Amino acid sequence: MSKQTNKQTYKICFCFRRRFPLTATEAPDEVKSLFDQYSENGAMSVDHLRRFLIEVQKESDLTVEDAQAIIDSLGHLHELRHLNIFARKCITIEAFFKYLFSDTNHPLPPARVHHDMSAPLSHYFIYTGHNSYLTGNQLSSACSDGPIRNALQRGVRVIELDIWPNSKKDNVEVLHGRTLTTPVELIKCLKSIKEHAFTASEYPVVITLEDHLTPDLQAKVAEMATQTFGDILFCPGSESLKEFPSPESLKKRIIISTKPPKEYLEAKEIKEKESDSQKGKALGDEQAWGREVSNLKGIPVANDKNDLDEDDNNEGEDLDDADPKSNQHAAPEYKRLITIHAGKPKGGLQDSFKVDPEKVRRLSLSEQQLEKAVQIHGKEIVRFTQRNILRVYPKGIRIDSSNYNPLIGWSHGAQMVAFNMQGHGRSLWLMHGMFRANGGCGYIKKPDFLLNTGPHNEVFDPNVILPVKKTLKVTVYMGEGWYHDFTHTHFDAFSPPDFYVRVGIAGVSADTIMKKTKTLEDNWVPDWNEKFEFPLTVPELALLRIEVHEYDMSEKDDFGGQTCLPVSELRSGIRAVPLHSIEGEKYKSVKLLMRFEFV
Repeated sequence: MSKQTNKQTYKICFCFRRRFPLTATEAPDEVKSLFDQYSENGAMSVDHLRRFLIEVQKESDLTVEDAQAIIDSLGHLHELRHLNIFARKCITIEAFFKYLFSDTNHPLPPARVHHDMSAPLSHYFIYTGHNSYLTGNQLSSACSDGPIRNALQRGVRVIELDIWPNSKKDNVEVLHGRTLTTPVELIKCLKSIKEHAFTASEYPVVITLEDHLTPDLQAKVAEMATQTFGDILFCPGSESLKEFPSPESLKKRIIISTKPPKEYLEAKEIKEKESDSQKGKALGDEQAWGREVSNLKGIPVANDKNDLDEDDNNEGEDLDDADPKSNQHAAPEYKRLITIHAGKPKGGLQDSFKVDPEKVRRLSLSEQQLEKAVQIHGKEIVRFTQRNILRVYPKGIRIDSSNYNPLIGWSHGAQMVAFNMQGHGRSLWLMHGMFRANGGCGYIKKPDFLLNTGPHNEVFDPNVILPVKKTLKVTVYMGEGWYHDFTHTHFDAFSPPDFYVRVGIAGVSADTIMKKTKTLEDNWVPDWNEKFEFPLTVPELALLRIEVHEYDMSEKDDFGGQTCLPVSELRSGIRAVPLHSIEGEKYKSVKLLMRFEFV
């Protein structure tokens, strides 16, 4: 392709002007070489294209008709319009490159559910929200059904509602208790859940209730839920289940999870562990795109100028303890709604992970409690989560609605790693990336090693470093689209941007790493052409992290896009990787051309 001759002008100090040439997007040398290898006399036929797609892209099931459809779809390109009918059965290097860099050449397979969905719920990672009704921070933001609607439309399958009596004690509101958050009526949240529950996925929605109600208001909740959801509400009765149902059997059903209700003691205030000073203290400033994700041992992956320390001293208590004596106070119609019983048994932490062969339950731990527990009870947690459900939630001092490293929970089999979905940052990007798998349905079958026991009843030990299972080779060729999606002075008022790429793995500790390309100065279409290798000991839990930043000598580097992709579903070959904003919204034009190879 020929170079463009037009130039872009930047003003400096209102007097001087700098002019930079705008070059057209041109195929990398490796793409040109592959085209030469799979073409003849500058033309790639249907057979050539099919051979390329099978041998390089590893699309073994591709037919001649599929290859022909790709060529037909490229027939509208300007470069092909002048060719005769015979030539249109082939494509040029320009068309070949445009196909590789097109939205149809995605790094993940077409969105469809392909995991076995007939196993018990405890066999799946489930897309889980925390305080799903909050519009912002944990202390003073408004409560609304809007964030619930947004989460469900993204594919989140677990919605958490904190339910409290209103000021007159005659109705039920949703709010973050003992804070300045403004409430929203429960009935409004329930109606939004019903309306949007299955827009993104037909698999079940779980409503986890943090209950602070009197028995008469519990009865009112039961009436609201029954009337709102009708036949789609799954009610197993008051007895605990011996095994959880499967996602397949619960398609388009709503299920309730909460602790066995206890009496609401109006005269007694529940004390928080955190002090007033801690309540007003954020974990740190998540400027621009957020702090770096720590690894499974709590150590930051990288220590560059964008990282921020995290205060880990104290946490708020999630009031999820069940008092067996409290069942006598419960409204029976409310108890019958509960499918997934929650609560912690009396005793120490080790007792919490005891498996009852006669019934299953849900256990909730804060991220900090989990971090401590995995150091001593790692294998017990894995065994517990083979039958029971473990929910992990953010610690109390995350008042800025930030999140934590979800891999700590997932590597130990935790199904409900609960996140604040209304925020942004690197941890949330991992959550988005994980649940792009399995067609984005919100349920991902856990790897077999987290579900199976050995011949001597042994289970997977997350603390043991395993041998490398496979190596992922990543080539970062180039990027484009910023010139179209951003104002031309967004990154730098005086010159084109200086982009670099961070690429790496989020996974078990042995696999977690981030690497970086060189910085290319003054270029809207950066052409890095750099290769990286990532040895993976547990590829089943690995996520490929990709970030683009613009280097700033004097200030914090500017954000240029990100994505996170499940390695287990990553397609081999040369792929166009679309990038997303800080909030996780896909850009219209910004994408990278990359190659993925598995050894």
